[in-house]
Amino acid sequence: MADISLHRPFPASEVKAWDYETDVAVIGFGATGACAAIEAANDGARVMLFERGSGSGGASALSGGEIYIGGGGGTDAQRAAGFEDTTHDFAAYLKAAGGPCADDAKCELYAREALKHYEWLKAQGVPYRGNYLPGKHIEPTDDSTLIWSGSEAAWPFCDLAKPAPRGHVIAHMGWGGGRPLIDLLESRARDLGVQVETDARAVALVQDEAQRVVGAVVRIDNQNLFVRAAKGIVLATGGFVFNEDMRRRYCPETFKISSPIGDQDDGSGIELGVSVGGDAVHMEQFFTTCPWTMPEPQAHGVFVNQAGQRFINEDCYHGRVSRCAIDQLGDRVYLLLDIAHFDQPLEMAGITVAGTGESWEEVEVELEMAPGTLSATMAFYNAQAAEGRDPLFHKRLPILTPLDQGPFVALELNFASSYFSFFTLGGLRTSTDGEVLNRAGVAVPGLFAAGRCTSGLPAWGHGYSSGLSLADCTFFGRQAGKAAAAAK
Repeated sequence: MADISLHRPFPASEVKAWDYETDVAVIGFGATGACAAIEAANDGARVMLFERGSGSGGASALSGGEIYIGGGGGTDAQRAAGFEDTTHDFAAYLKAAGGPCADDAKCELYAREALKHYEWLKAQGVPYRGNYLPGKHIEPTDDSTLIWSGSEAAWPFCDLAKPAPRGHVIAHMGWGGGRPLIDLLESRARDLGVQVETDARAVALVQDEAQRVVGAVVRIDNQNLFVRAAKGIVLATGGFVFNEDMRRRYCPETFKISSPIGDQDDGSGIELGVSVGGDAVHMEQFFTTCPWTMPEPQAHGVFVNQAGQRFINEDCYHGRVSRCAIDQLGDRVYLLLDIAHFDQPLEMAGITVAGTGESWEEVEVELEMAPGTLSATMAFYNAQAAEGRDPLFHKRLPILTPLDQGPFVALELNFASSYFSFFTLGGLRTSTDGEVLNRAGVAVPGLFAAGRCTSGLPAWGHGYSSGLSLADCTFFGRQAGKAAAAAK
C-alpha cells in the first residue's frame, strides 16, 4: 500500500474500503469550516465535517468576533452613524489594504456582496446592537457594533478611498466575541444535519487516475480511515504560525517576535493542497501587532527606530504600525510621548520605560543615540505639528499634535520581549468560488479551500485591518461550500 503523507496524494485505486461516504467533506471546524458546511448543507449536499481538536473553534474563536463589512451605501449601523460607504470606496480600500498581494477579483466580489453577507450572518442568528463607537479601539469592551478597525482615515489609504468605519462586532460584553460567533455557527451547522467528527486529523488527500481529489485520509483513534467525498473536499485548516519549519522556509522574519496566535495552525491544509498541485502564494506575508500602543492617547505619540528616525504615521492601524516597526534595523523601536499624552501600558504588553528627560536632548542621551538624531527628529516634528502639518508621513489632525510638554518619555517596544502577537497570511491560491488553483491558474478538480490556509482578503501584513480575516473566512467559506455542493 502507498505511504500516507501530507506531501503526496494517496491513490484512490489503493483504497480497499471507504470508512465514510459523503458528498462534501470539510476539514476544519472554525468559522470557515462552519460556513462552508452550512452553505453546502443548505444546497442539499450530505456534509461531514472533520476537526482535529475536540470541538469547534480554530483561530476564529480566539478573535474579537469582528467582521469587516461595508459598501452598497453602508450597513444599517454605518448609515445610522452618518457614514455613506459606496461599493467603489469599499473595493478601493480592500485593494489598497491588500497592497501588492491584493486579489482584485476577491476584493471586488466581496465589496459587491458584503451587505448581503451581513444579512446572511444575521439570519444565522449573529446579533448586532447596531450602534457606533467613535475613537480608536482594539475592540469594544461593551456590546457596541461599529468601530474604526483599520487605516481607513490615515494616509495613504484616506487619499485612495473615502474613509468609513467598517469593523462590525458581534453583540457581546467584554473582549473575545469570536467564541460566541463560532457557537452560533456550529449550532446552525448541526441543525442542518452536518455530521461532525472531532479528534480527526486529516493526513492525506485521495486522488483518482483522472487527478481528481475524491476523498481524504483522516486519523481517528490512531487509525487511518478513508473518507469518500463524491462532490468535493473543502480545506478550512488555518495558517502555519505553529509550524516552525514552514516559517523558517517562508517567513523567517517572524522569528524576531515571539507571541504566535492561532489554534493548531500547523500548515497541514496548505501542505495537503500543494500535494495535489495547488499553488501556495504570498507565503512570506504575516500580520503582527503590539496593540496596546495605539489606543488614545498613545496614538498622539511618535515612533522612532534605534537611529532616532520616524518611520510611520502613527495615526494608522496598530497592526500597520507594528508591521512597519518589524521592518526597522535593530531589535526594538521607541514610542515617544510627553506628559500630556502618556498613559501606562498594560503590564502584559511588555512595554518598558527606556528613557526620560526634561528635554528631548536628555531622552536622546538616555537612549545612547548619536547627538542631534532623536532631538532633531522631534524638533522638526513639533515645529510642523504646531502648524498642523506632517510633510514626512502625513499624520492627520486631531491626532497630530506637538509633544512639547515635559517631562518626556521613551517607551521601548522590544521585538523579543514585548507582546507582538502574530499569525501568517500566505496560503493556497484560490478562485472566488474557493477552487484551489494550480500554478497555471487551473482548478484542481474536487478541491476547495478558504480562510487562513489560503491567500485571501487579508493578504498583506502592512495593510491588514481588524475584521478582514473573519470577513474572508466566513464569506469565502460560504463560496467554497456552495461550489463544492454544486460540483459534478
